[in-house]
Amino acid sequence: MNREDALNLLNEYTKNPNLIKHALAVESAMIYYAELFGEDKEEWGMAGLLHDFDYEKYPQAPDHPVKGSEILKEKGYPESIRNAILGHADYTGVPRDTKMAKTLFAVDELCGFIVAVALVRPNKNIEEVEVKSVKKKMKDKAFAKQVSRDEITKGAEEIDINLDEHIQNCINALKNISDDLGL
Repeated sequence: MNREDALNLLNEYTKNPNLIKHALAVESAMIYYAELFGEDKEEWGMAGLLHDFDYEKYPQAPDHPVKGSEILKEKGYPESIRNAILGHADYTGVPRDTKMAKTLFAVDELCGFIVAVALVRPNKNIEEVEVKSVKKKMKDKAFAKQVSRDEITKGAEEIDINLDEHIQNCINALKNISDDLGL
């Protein structure tokens, strides 16, 4: 399996452009952290790219991500990727017992939140997003209310990185693909 295979699978199951952009954002953050931690960038990137690929077809818990994991198994994706994807949803009960699984959980909600912050900026530009603006928006419970602030904080704790540094890392990762995200 390689990135092209994963991208084809994502596009086969996901038609919503915003969900595809979210997958690309999480992939970028996973690659950023794989580089930081000295891990396999392609494997980590595929976990990020595919973490929600089944969401349009199976949006209800626990179907998502359980059904997606079954599809990935049939297609020969490694258990490490499948377990990381299962672990990004607390309700599956699958423990996040690898650095990849913990990191996927840590970046998922935060990437979506950072994109939301960028979209309310006057120029809708990720370059304008700063850690302090993300933290300020985190305090505003009406802003992007579907995003769990507790999961963002818990994710940073699980990968043992200060929240400010974690936010900055994810901003940096998203800057790398700003054109793909339309930001």
